[in-house]
Amino acid sequence: MKIASFNINGIKARIQALTDWLAGADADLVVLQEIKSLDEGFPRDHFADLGWNVETHGQKGFNGVAILSRLPLEDVTRGLPGDDGDEQARYIEATVVGDHAVRIAGLYLPNGNPAPGPKYDYKLAWMDRLRTRAAALLASEMPVVLLGDFNVIPEPRDAARPEKWADDALFLPQSRAALRAIQWQGWTDAIRIRDPWSVRGPFTFWDYQAGAWGKDDGIRIDHLLLSPQAADLMVDSGVDRDVRAAEKPSDHVPVWVRLAA
Repeated sequence: MKIASFNINGIKARIQALTDWLAGADADLVVLQEIKSLDEGFPRDHFADLGWNVETHGQKGFNGVAILSRLPLEDVTRGLPGDDGDEQARYIEATVVGDHAVRIAGLYLPNGNPAPGPKYDYKLAWMDRLRTRAAALLASEMPVVLLGDFNVIPEPRDAARPEKWADDALFLPQSRAALRAIQWQGWTDAIRIRDPWSVRGPFTFWDYQAGAWGKDDGIRIDHLLLSPQAADLMVDSGVDRDVRAAEKPSDHVPVWVRLAA
């Protein structure tokens, strides 16, 4: 089972780019972020005609997450527990059943800029709620993949120029510590584990400004975290870097993991 995450940066603007990537990706399930669409505005029929089951948690003009799956989805839930007043569409869960049942938790974590400020406070509070939910998912003792755009650069090697990000919410010590608090519960970083000694990259995001793509001035903020049961099933993982060079690309590229599931 190949499971991918892709911040598409607007489903309507990027529908052709997504369709082209899906045609060659051999993915069984894809979690999308920043669909920037209400549920009723998502091009559901387009993807259904291509053989995808579609579940969305949308919001007009901002945020929004979705799941596209070749396999049936069960027990779909929307919204991160812990704050009934949070109206931002950033989190979706479902169980996908292949040879094994795998719980998918897809997220679009808040950016948090400018920091300090209320947006950064919201980011840290959201991460605290995520840590609580992640612990509950681990307690289920089933294969779980927690994936999406985390908007956190874990280490200096995850940025081409870490000094550029020193005062940014994506790289502040509190952000990195909050991500570590989740990982240290027992999650495996599916991308990093393939090359744990890399001193630079891989990257998953390149800004549209200042020729970042051409200079390879990127960062790694899209992550796949595996529960121990999912990590035991891991076969391979990767970053589809070349998608950034396609026509009308997102500023993110897909990341994926293949499980023997």
